[in-house]
Amino acid sequence: MAAEDDVVLSVRNLQTVFHTDRETIRAVDGVDFDVRKGETVGIVGESGSGKSVTARSIMGLIESPGEVLSDSSIKLNGEELTEYDEKQYQHVRGSGIGMVFQDPQKSLNPVYTVGNQIMEALEVNQGLTGEEARKEAIRLLERVAIPDAPRRLNEYPHEFSGGMRQRAVIAMMLACDPEFLICDEPTTALDVTIQAQILELLQDLQEERGLSILFITHDMGVIAEIADRVNVMYAGEFVEKAPVEELFANPRHPYTEGLLGAIPGEQIAGEQLRTIEGDVPTPNEPASHCRFAPRCPEAFGACDAVAPQHVQVGESDDHTAACLLYPDEEPEDRRVERHRELAAADGGENE
Repeated sequence: MAAEDDVVLSVRNLQTVFHTDRETIRAVDGVDFDVRKGETVGIVGESGSGKSVTARSIMGLIESPGEVLSDSSIKLNGEELTEYDEKQYQHVRGSGIGMVFQDPQKSLNPVYTVGNQIMEALEVNQGLTGEEARKEAIRLLERVAIPDAPRRLNEYPHEFSGGMRQRAVIAMMLACDPEFLICDEPTTALDVTIQAQILELLQDLQEERGLSILFITHDMGVIAEIADRVNVMYAGEFVEKAPVEELFANPRHPYTEGLLGAIPGEQIAGEQLRTIEGDVPTPNEPASHCRFAPRCPEAFGACDAVAPQHVQVGESDDHTAACLLYPDEEPEDRRVERHRELAAADGGENE
């Protein structure tokens, strides 16, 4: 575990639910993770696994019929954000946490110039106005590698390409001067060349400003490029956690193995691309079994009756998996009993 004074964001037992007329959807169901100063932590998984809801929960953007349950804890530099009212949270979104969304078009107002929007962020968060704000906006556009920044400042979002719009959004986030940045699939809509440029830009900004980054994606290749540590998410839960190099070299959860096996280019010549059959389920009740079991090639009887808990699966404490296959040096009955005991203890702690 990271030293307490080294942790910028600490999330414990995060539970975000959505109430409907028929059921309660447990979109995020008890996830724990830390993000340390200057590092990038990834969350990866299929669409519908709960990645974006995790990000919006941290940002305080869950609205009715959604709810972050009271047992959840989200701490930024030791401050409990779940206790904040909307006014307090608004300040955090401006100066503490910045967020870059998947579609930059939705983050930019189409009726204002890009310059207007960056200068507004500078005024609200840094108190800059007039010519001083304009000069700083130009500097920020230049910093994110937008050419001819003084002219671009007066253009509207529709006059920018997709990659340029994403750069402009990053410039707006820098105007807020955050210390923690959430990137929610920021390169998904971009071609591979522009994607590589955006990733390089984020890494440069991180080194320059000491930013901590939570990077959310379904693309394992992007995770390999940018993350220091990875959380693999499935149906609202983290199923494997590891340093990025260890995850790729030694994946242990069957779901992680499936994701890595589905990366194009990893197959032997003539071999078909591997797929994970089936769909991510909608979790509508507390976990009482392995949610991946219906799609898992390694599933056995107990997987339908016992909720797997995180146990160490690598050389260090940093590599864990929630799977009844582990600890693999133990016989099956002892493994199952260990997970059953851990689940009971965890349930008692959360009551």
